[in-house]
Amino acid sequence: MSRTERIALATGCFAVLLVAWHISVRLSGTDVFPLPLDVVAGFRELASRGHLFGYARDSLMRVLCGYGLAVLAGIPFGMLMGWYPAFASTMNPLIQMFRPISPLAWMPLAVIWFGVSNAAPIFLIFIASFFPIVVATMNGVRNVPPMYLRAAANFGLPRSTILRRVVFPAILPRVLTGLRLSLGIAWLVVVAAEMIAVDSGLGYLIIDSRNAGKRYDLVVGGMILIGLIGLGLDTLVRRTEQIPSLRWGFRKD
Repeated sequence: MSRTERIALATGCFAVLLVAWHISVRLSGTDVFPLPLDVVAGFRELASRGHLFGYARDSLMRVLCGYGLAVLAGIPFGMLMGWYPAFASTMNPLIQMFRPISPLAWMPLAVIWFGVSNAAPIFLIFIASFFPIVVATMNGVRNVPPMYLRAAANFGLPRSTILRRVVFPAILPRVLTGLRLSLGIAWLVVVAAEMIAVDSGLGYLIIDSRNAGKRYDLVVGGMILIGLIGLGLDTLVRRTEQIPSLRWGFRKD
């Protein structure tokens, strides 16, 4: 299927969904759930007040900070765990113990430690992103083809150079997959955290619109905006995976 056909199919599905949404609301006779045009009007209202860009900007800023810190800490930590078995045997039990804990379970502690501030959701995003990145990186190092390491050793390269010039390029495809998954988790967590820990962002928009006048047009609009931004972030990472120097590591479906 060509790119044009895929876009046309996606556009058609979206149009059918909008029509079904409109008809369903009309047939139900509800005054609570908004029509598609009501949501568009809500978007215009937020945009005219200057809130739409601000809410999206605040959420993206928090994700960028928390996710960026997780990448900076998680990749080196995962490489060390994959390269040094003794270090992995010491740290892996802790990683596997904390990894299944929902990031939202940390929310009460985050509020106690950081208060109602940006630091609380950033901490939650860091926790949510760190463990998937560590595990993906560690598994990537452990699955580097031995022939690469033997070839580097035959050239007498020091260990630090092998890690930088051989291991890291070899694990990039697997690491990028982990980064993509963790970015999706980070976007989920920031929306949930903003409903409790801060007073701005898309999550706050949804909960505030529901509590202040039951503005379900803004609630649904916020949900749609969250989905669109999530799609954009996922597309950005997918495009990164298509860089020629990395594409060799991805299996063609």
